[in-house]
Amino acid sequence: MDDQGVTLELAAEHDWPEFGRQLQEAFAVAVIEEFGALSDGPIPSDDDVQRSLREPGAVVYHIVSAGKRVGGAVVTIDSASQHNSLDFFFITPAAHGRGLGLAAWQAIERRYPETRVWQTHTPYFERRNIHFYVNKCGFKIVEYYSDRHPDPHQPDHDGGPPDGGFFKFEKCC
Repeated sequence: MDDQGVTLELAAEHDWPEFGRQLQEAFAVAVIEEFGALSDGPIPSDDDVQRSLREPGAVVYHIVSAGKRVGGAVVTIDSASQHNSLDFFFITPAAHGRGLGLAAWQAIERRYPETRVWQTHTPYFERRNIHFYVNKCGFKIVEYYSDRHPDPHQPDHDGGPPDGGFFKFEKCC
């Protein structure tokens, strides 16, 4: 798949430790900007990353541009319902601002044309992500999870923002 020089390359299991480190580095930028230094370890936690990579139906991609890995994505595909999820998605900070995120998302959508609904989440403070998902990719905010309204599917969710606040997005196809 190619769009504006962006390809999706399956990540082999032996790539996962480096993939996870790059994902955590990309996520750390926004957390540090908002809250200062990471005090409780990486976000998302190592356990949260590993759980996502090993989830039934998970597919792990490197996002490649000009022959270099510039990000990654973890999608979970439910072939029966075609209600699929974008579990993790990142572009390395050095590659921000070049349209690679949108090109990568469009490549993911083309890879799974049978998808009926895409779902993803992002922390409440990540204004860039909210703008990206809503204004660029066409997602809608459908729910807000917080301490007062926890995600029923993630009762012990770790690796998120300090107060646990997340937006849930959906995109119908």
